[in-house]
Amino acid sequence: MAINLSKGQRVSLDKGLKSISVGLGWDPNQATGDDFDLDASTFMLGASGKIPTEEYFVFYNNRFSPDGSVEGAEDDTTGGASDGDDDEEIKVDLTKVSSEITEIVFVVTIHDHIARKQNFGQVGNSYIRIVDNNTNEEIMKYELDEDFSTEASVEFGRLYRRGAEWKFEAMGRGYETGLQFFVDKYV
Repeated sequence: MAINLSKGQRVSLDKGLKSISVGLGWDPNQATGDDFDLDASTFMLGASGKIPTEEYFVFYNNRFSPDGSVEGAEDDTTGGASDGDDDEEIKVDLTKVSSEITEIVFVVTIHDHIARKQNFGQVGNSYIRIVDNNTNEEIMKYELDEDFSTEASVEFGRLYRRGAEWKFEAMGRGYETGLQFFVDKYV
């Protein structure tokens, strides 16, 4: 049975877990006229809270981490490809994550949000979930129930290491800025 998380909640992953998928989902409001191009990105951080090299920023133009542990999502530029399932999926092989990486942050941003006048207040049913790739079973899910009426980006959650153990934190932090904010924060 999957664990339903609340904002700020932290959960340890099963120590036997080797490979997971991080599914991100949302339903854009169709009344806005423009397609919603939401992009899932991953920042693999070292102990300094920054990415060790630019290749540890995994996004639509760099889909694979240099250590082979993270495979980024294919870009769904309209938000209509999922039909109720995950809109974008990031695969993580926990056994391959470089020892210099202590944290993996998952963010979703709205591409071209200023020109399209879009924000997360126009997006419903947003969630992040962790799936065991060996069993295809959902382990945990965090549904964003906050109203992000002015925000164009959200830090959905993060995986982080404590010794040999991996944990997950449901973050749900919204920002009014786009992807560049996270690049400036983590690079």
